Amino acid sequence: MRSNEAMQWEKALKRVFDGIDRELEAEYGSRWPLHPSRPKQGATSNPEADGLFNIGAAFSAGFGSKLGPGYVVEIRLSTMERVPTTVRAEIRQKVFQTLGKRLPEAFPGKNLQVSDDNGVIRIYGDLSLDDS
Repeated sequence: MRSNEAMQWEKALKRVFDGIDRELEAEYGSRWPLHPSRPKQGATSNPEADGLFNIGAAFSAGFGSKLGPGYVVEIRLSTMERVPTTVRAEIRQKVFQTLGKRLPEAFPGKNLQVSDDNGVIRIYGDLSLDDS
């Protein structure tokens, strides 16, 4: 069973990712056809389940990382078409920069960092669940 504080933390993080998802959909969503099994953007109540993008994060204990525990960001594109490496890098950079701006707004008073960690985007720092 997870604490209410942990669930609230992850809800706030999901709101950040849902906002990024909407922005990426607006900019890139019509450039590639969706995977045949993927509903169009807005067809579900969860942006993770529709449209071209699924932006999210999974908690990592930080084994093998110099940065310690945190969240590893996942950027998925739901298409069967080839997305050029340069465009994937551009999308990754936008996610990276947007996280740097939005995390302080979503988690005021927390010292959260966004870094490249062995080729993945990692969110780390003050992951405490209290308001101090």
